[in-house]
Amino acid sequence: MRPTLLLICSAFVANGALSQPRLTIAGGARSTVFMQDSASTPNAESAPTFMPDGKTVYMANNSIICLSRKIGDRWTKPIPISFTGQYKDWDPTLTPDGKRLLFVSNRPYVASDGSTKSGNHLWMSQLLAGGKWSEPKHLDSPVNEYGFVNYGPSISASGTICFCSRNRDGDKGMHAYLCRWKGDHYEKPQLLILNGAEPTFDPYISPDERYILFSSDSALYISYRTDQGWSPGEKLGPEVNEAAKTGMLWGPSISRDGKTLYFSGGTTDGIEMIPVRWK
Repeated sequence: MRPTLLLICSAFVANGALSQPRLTIAGGARSTVFMQDSASTPNAESAPTFMPDGKTVYMANNSIICLSRKIGDRWTKPIPISFTGQYKDWDPTLTPDGKRLLFVSNRPYVASDGSTKSGNHLWMSQLLAGGKWSEPKHLDSPVNEYGFVNYGPSISASGTICFCSRNRDGDKGMHAYLCRWKGDHYEKPQLLILNGAEPTFDPYISPDERYILFSSDSALYISYRTDQGWSPGEKLGPEVNEAAKTGMLWGPSISRDGKTLYFSGGTTDGIEMIPVRWK
């Protein structure tokens, strides 16, 4: 093998991110509003998450988790699910198999010392027969810890959870964390350095844990898994990031077929979507 070719092959193997398809947005593509015909506007809808068949979507709206069903080419008006409404619930995300719903809530929980506490923590509900959901359960330590808040969760097919937390474990500011499922418990969350020292929000991990989308510096980024961990975040194209006239973009996620990026905080109220490609 010629030296030049050997060098190229060595780099290809050493950095796993080089061998992966990269997310791109077609030049000239424009975002549109998701569910514009069936959702009331203006609204505070965000964080859409879909059942495996793509015909049922869950989302947050003013701290209430709602669902909508697709009938033909239209989505029904979003309605609250059974356990939501008494407390503030938001940032829902389904497991890839659609059997569990992870979300953020300020509902009270019983701590290990027997006392009742509350905080913006992660909760999990199981899908029951007939499409109903079980009473949510508080995720125990080390995922949730009293005194620290968690936001923007996502979960992979293997059970790995990504979320963001502020001033956790001595790390000042808002940062992304990754917490792996070990079969009967979660390991201690690991700090993710995805955009240098910049704060990171709402990390969305793909079902196969191949990439993480996140919000940072008022824009959306993507980081790819490598043999050494995660690549430095790459800012998505202007078709997405220049759409944010004020504030920041948040809540990124990818459709189950990999063809649509969803996010919030652009030029309109509610959820926006834009076509993407992998190459």
